[in-house]
Amino acid sequence: MTRRNMTHVIRAPEELILYFSLPIMFVLVFGYVFGSGMRVPGGGNYREFLMPGIFVMTMLYGLGATATGLALDLNRGVVDRFRSMPMARSALMTGRSAADLLRALLEMATLLVCGLLVGWQWRDGVGRAVLAVGLLLMLRVAITWIGIYLALLVRNPDTVGVIIFPAAFPLTAISNVFVSPELMPRWIGVISEWNPLSATVAAIRQLFGNPGLGGDSWPAEHALLLAVVWPVLLIATFAPLAVRRYQRLSR
Repeated sequence: MTRRNMTHVIRAPEELILYFSLPIMFVLVFGYVFGSGMRVPGGGNYREFLMPGIFVMTMLYGLGATATGLALDLNRGVVDRFRSMPMARSALMTGRSAADLLRALLEMATLLVCGLLVGWQWRDGVGRAVLAVGLLLMLRVAITWIGIYLALLVRNPDTVGVIIFPAAFPLTAISNVFVSPELMPRWIGVISEWNPLSATVAAIRQLFGNPGLGGDSWPAEHALLLAVVWPVLLIATFAPLAVRRYQRLSR
């Protein structure tokens, strides 16, 4: 099942280009057009502040590929065909999750190169950089299970496509991806600090040695802990919901 899903990716490279183009566009627009007017708390290059946020945003927007792909399989009867075959019931969802993880590795490799081209770099050694990538992939696994559940819940690929962007963009905007919570109105800053995306962004900024660290709030001081806890909580919530929804398809 993993190989099947990866084959679809290889046969539809335009889909990868589409999902890559949005974060790259944000790098160019925010890094070069708006970057001169942005202030990084504690000083530092804004593009170095921005790139960890772009990495996390790319993991989030992978939700669209997961949910749309599975919804298409449901809509075309492919899932029913698989359910009638002598194969493990778990293979459909675990195969999708594994394929999305491999896809995330491809996305990260491309974005790391893009970041290096615009002046971003990691400063605290390869080991901490690898740990940062591990946190990103952990978040992607959690987002994949959200996408699987959303596809099983909605089942219509057109509806799923309509839902994704209006749901994902506010979650990205009210986070520390583009602006530090310290520069936001107080109540929005509090929401931003507790945003699951903000936890991973803050943690990988710390691991990469990029600017933008600071703040005396509990989430700011425990970003690494939250970057692990949030994905675990999301997986523990949405994986059982997805499995239960999948089991109800035949009822």
